[in-house]
Amino acid sequence: MPRSIWRGAISFGMVAIPVKLYPATSSKDIAFVSLHNSCHTRMRQRRWCEYHEDFVEYSEIVKGYEYAKGQYVVMEPSDFKGLPVPSVHTIEITRFVGLAGIDPIHFEKSYYLEPDAVGQKPFALLTRALKESGRVAVAKVSIRQKEHMCSLRPFGNGIVMATMLYPDEIRPVGELDVPEDESLVSEQELMMAKMLIDQLSGEFNPSEYEDEYRTALQKVIEVKLGAAEPETLAAEPAKPKVGDLMEALRASLEAAKAA
Repeated sequence: MPRSIWRGAISFGMVAIPVKLYPATSSKDIAFVSLHNSCHTRMRQRRWCEYHEDFVEYSEIVKGYEYAKGQYVVMEPSDFKGLPVPSVHTIEITRFVGLAGIDPIHFEKSYYLEPDAVGQKPFALLTRALKESGRVAVAKVSIRQKEHMCSLRPFGNGIVMATMLYPDEIRPVGELDVPEDESLVSEQELMMAKMLIDQLSGEFNPSEYEDEYRTALQKVIEVKLGAAEPETLAAEPAKPKVGDLMEALRASLEAAKAA
């Protein structure tokens, strides 16, 4: 487990639960670096000051807020620490809601919560109460110079906290050109689409899914390193055709039944 990124307490009514916050996820992307094409030397990013016409060390850089065009106010580390905001040190639960009442578009990043020794019992109480009530807690927390809306829900034997986007951070769907006329779809087409959904319905099992793109790319790298033999390219799967909708639905249903 990586180092905790935040320490504070969950405020549950008059109950305080000291906790630490840990990242719950890690990216498995294959990382690449930039190389000079002629000598394959790795490129390094350097910070350039236009005023002094010189490169600047990281230790010489401070944070600034642009309050007018080309005008900045410098922010010191102390400016971020003493903010009179409760969520800097406390995850204050304000409401309990059903998870189905939160649209997934709001969820941002997940973190594990771990109680301190003195918080073991109230942490266990909150975990069990959430499980048996079927509710998730909604709160706010300040991490990485931003106050986030967040949710707390049981996960395994513990609690996972997910930071959430505020409504003004979600772009309105009205900006998109999407069909609003329900008459575009016939009743027969709708019935067949529902049948296809029924054929493909089941329980969500994340272990059934894997990053095939990453696996194939890793194989290419191994071949280039001489650690693996090239594989014969498989035939590309047939691409969905935009044409006769009914015919596409029939073919989809037949394929689903065969599978």
